[in-house]
Amino acid sequence: MSTPVNLTVRQQQILWATIRHYIATAEPVGSKALVDEYNLSVSPATIRHSMGVLEKVGLLYQPYTSAGRVPSDSGYRLYVDQLVLPTEKITSQVEKLLGDELNWQKWSLESLFRGAAQILSKISGYIVLITMPQADDASIRHLQLVQVASGRIMVVIVTDRYETQSLLMGLPQSSPYPDGRPTEEEQIDQELQLLSSFLTHQLRGKTLSQLPTLDFSELDREFERYGEFLRKITIELSRLHQPTQTQMMVSGVSEVLRHPEFAELQQVQMLMRLLETEQNQLLPLIFEYPHQNPNRVRIRIGSENPLERMRTCTLVSATYQRGLIPVGSVGMLGPTRMMYENAIALVSATADYLSDIIR
Repeated sequence: MSTPVNLTVRQQQILWATIRHYIATAEPVGSKALVDEYNLSVSPATIRHSMGVLEKVGLLYQPYTSAGRVPSDSGYRLYVDQLVLPTEKITSQVEKLLGDELNWQKWSLESLFRGAAQILSKISGYIVLITMPQADDASIRHLQLVQVASGRIMVVIVTDRYETQSLLMGLPQSSPYPDGRPTEEEQIDQELQLLSSFLTHQLRGKTLSQLPTLDFSELDREFERYGEFLRKITIELSRLHQPTQTQMMVSGVSEVLRHPEFAELQQVQMLMRLLETEQNQLLPLIFEYPHQNPNRVRIRIGSENPLERMRTCTLVSATYQRGLIPVGSVGMLGPTRMMYENAIALVSATADYLSDIIR
């Protein structure tokens, strides 16, 4: 949400109950339904007043006059960020099911991932997208910092495949010298040569996708003043790494079509086109590196999705890893009226399972 909303405990309870009821029924929610089905210990008038407040701040809305309320994308976002309670029971159930149903010792990797997608879609009732592991990155062989203009440098890397990549960066604004005296061009070149040697020594053998996880907090004393600059260089270099086009397992299309949100043919056609012929647009949304989004599970709700045809959907995703390096992802795509507690637990548990498998 663009502006934080501070709710009372009662308003949080009523928002939670409204969302849970709407997820279960797909029908606009009125105060009577909340009184009948939830032990809120307040009168219908108090509930109506609170729902009015929640509507005023944009967390609920009325789809038509005289109807009950339904959650907005902002309402779901607050629910996910503040009110969702993780369920360990679902996590343990899916871990056991994957372990029982999949034979990682005898099946091919493709069969395992396809089987995991089918199991997850059947449990959840949503579309599941699992990408096959990315190929290993090329590793850094040599790095050079070259001054190209006043205050500007070029960072050039050579990989173990003898490929080169480069990027332009600005030098730190503050003078590196304690007494503040100006740095001459030759002195900058000398220091860049020292930094080049230092970075080559530190980064040789590392892949681009590993760079955000490196710790530069303990530098040699002579390089302490460059600590933040070195960290920035590694982050910018890691952005040169882009996930290659990879095979994506898709399962559960028939499951998700049972939801009323997909009753319209046009909506189904747009979704099918995205899944069948435009997967390259989906990949960057479900496979993000840690420096792009550090959260364990990422959730894009409705209008938060950059693709217009996905703005009636929620995408829940998590990366699985080889060691500490993300190499693929598990995604779950369904209506915004999603059982978020279950979806988060299912995606997270499956990502952990796949990390164990490829290890």
